[in-house]
Amino acid sequence: MTALIATPVLLHLLADRKGSPAALLLDAGRVPARASEPPVKLLEELASGGMHCFYRVGIDQALHQALAQVGWQALAADKLVRADDALPRELPPGVNWIEGDWFLAPPPKPVGAQAASRALALQLVQLVSADADTHEIEALLRQDPTLSYHLLRLVNSLGMGTGRRVTSFSQAILILGRAQLRRWLNLMLFSSREGDPRSAMLLARVAVRARMMELLSKACGEDKPHQEQAFMVGMFSLLGVLFGLPLEEVMKPLTISDAVQQALLAHAGELGQLLCVVESAEREDHDALDGCLAALPLDADSYNRIVIDAYLWMQDVTAGKAGSGHA
Repeated sequence: MTALIATPVLLHLLADRKGSPAALLLDAGRVPARASEPPVKLLEELASGGMHCFYRVGIDQALHQALAQVGWQALAADKLVRADDALPRELPPGVNWIEGDWFLAPPPKPVGAQAASRALALQLVQLVSADADTHEIEALLRQDPTLSYHLLRLVNSLGMGTGRRVTSFSQAILILGRAQLRRWLNLMLFSSREGDPRSAMLLARVAVRARMMELLSKACGEDKPHQEQAFMVGMFSLLGVLFGLPLEEVMKPLTISDAVQQALLAHAGELGQLLCVVESAEREDHDALDGCLAALPLDADSYNRIVIDAYLWMQDVTAGKAGSGHA
């Protein structure tokens, strides 16, 4: 196994004043003393994406110059506020960005139409995980215009070169295929929560998780079915947060493999190991991340390449222009 020598790239999503994902923050000054400088060339790719790219002030001058040359900007502390409980209703005029895990807090208790929509969404997860008949899924989507709208919007954003707009669920299946449709239906759940201010940030976080899990699986030499399972683990890992329920309760009615279930509920097996990598990076737990990566046939450069690709894909997803996303 290859020991990690270079600096792992650890990034944070920043929300704008409205709570939408709009920037990335690199904590270049918080890496362990034993680590080398961040891979500037890879970070340059992110700077050319659709989000602002910042680093905290206080790093050494050489690194400051290197990051500035590739499009990253210093972010002063007074331009940023941290929130871990809820999206702030009011912000000082000079604050432009919000960091923290406020979007992982429990959602407001749904009432009326919101409660009905959430129940339908849970049924949709169950049908998709069971690879249900097309007509069953289509019948459920027709009960909720919001879910149908978001699905067709996602499919039409793919730019599959068909030359015509997709107007029905059946067309979507023909264009995407069952495996890709399952992927986009799951993503759609995070993007279509009416009245939930967490939705946009949750979609961004889960897109990074799922894509990163998939690419880690591929880099470890696993086959396509394993890569699809890895993507599913990343996606389902935040279903409990999305619905405001214990993950185990959300998982009970789902038809999924034992490997996926054990990874989600106990962080067990190969898939659980990959989930540990992703979650350690989110927590910026360097020791845990080093330990997880040491058990994988993965060098530092490969890991950092995966991080950059996952964040680039997330930007496409949140902008509504992601393609199939297959590894």
